[in-house]
Amino acid sequence: MWWLPQRKLDEKQMKTFRKPISILLTCLALTGMVAGINQLWACKGDRLPSEVNGGVATVSSAERNAAFAAQEAEAADAEAGYYETETERAAELAITPYENLEQPAELKRRDEFLLFKSQFIISYDVNKMCPNYVCWSLTPGRAYGKVQRTNNFHGDPAMNERTRVETFDYNGSGYDRGHMCPAGDNKNTDKAMDESFCMTNICPQNHNLNTGAWNDLEMQCRSWAKNYGTLYICCGPIFDSPNPKTIGRRQGLKIAVPDRFFKVVLALGRVPKAIGFIYPNRACDGDMRGYAVSVDKVEKETGMDFFYQLEDKQEKELERVCNPASWGI
Repeated sequence: MWWLPQRKLDEKQMKTFRKPISILLTCLALTGMVAGINQLWACKGDRLPSEVNGGVATVSSAERNAAFAAQEAEAADAEAGYYETETERAAELAITPYENLEQPAELKRRDEFLLFKSQFIISYDVNKMCPNYVCWSLTPGRAYGKVQRTNNFHGDPAMNERTRVETFDYNGSGYDRGHMCPAGDNKNTDKAMDESFCMTNICPQNHNLNTGAWNDLEMQCRSWAKNYGTLYICCGPIFDSPNPKTIGRRQGLKIAVPDRFFKVVLALGRVPKAIGFIYPNRACDGDMRGYAVSVDKVEKETGMDFFYQLEDKQEKELERVCNPASWGI
């Protein structure tokens, strides 16, 4: 039938989806919104939006877990070749028992819509048209995969037309389309690479920062992943003014320009350690030691609670210290 997603379903799956689909169609028909069906199923087959809230398609826990299971299996296959032995790979994957350790606690006093990609999570603010944060775990396999960068920036299919930033919205702005989760951290699957170019993963970023100090930090993180094992990373914009500068020429769609950017990094290898960074949204001189801060400092500046799943004592010890030398910088 024309309204079903273009993929083959077995009988068990059909039974699972038949009832909710029937109810959904009835509701949409009564409200004259039949045309909205196509948009609900337009997420390239990688998620089934369970609700539309504030113009954003979100996913339920069950849908998210099902998507993650399939996507992680694909990523694991691509990553397996990095390790010399299965024992080495098992040890790497068993470092932490936490789920989504990289994700901060639920945000307070700000708009937040969560978008679950195959290898990273976006907390999105539809008012600023920017992420609050993007978080991910970085393994050696993801950092040193063989998938090539695509440069295919595109609107996020999880957003509707009213809230979907397109690549042309940055044209003539004087700002780069700055990745939060970098393409270079998603080199193990084509899907992850494509998702890294979704505009929900992008902020207006000074060109010199994007190609200079920020890029240096991204490359350093990949080196750390190779040396220390899995890293848990979260980064995003900082707005110092309640009325930030905006870009974008479309009426009703303005993209806020960050004043600063933050990044926090946690390693739980043989010697657990954490570090934070804050960069102004401009050309930054000097090495990254000058921008290194404690995770506690980043929490104070952002109002976010990072790595909250750790035991309290360990969290406090790791987050209060800023020791660039322990990271080799």
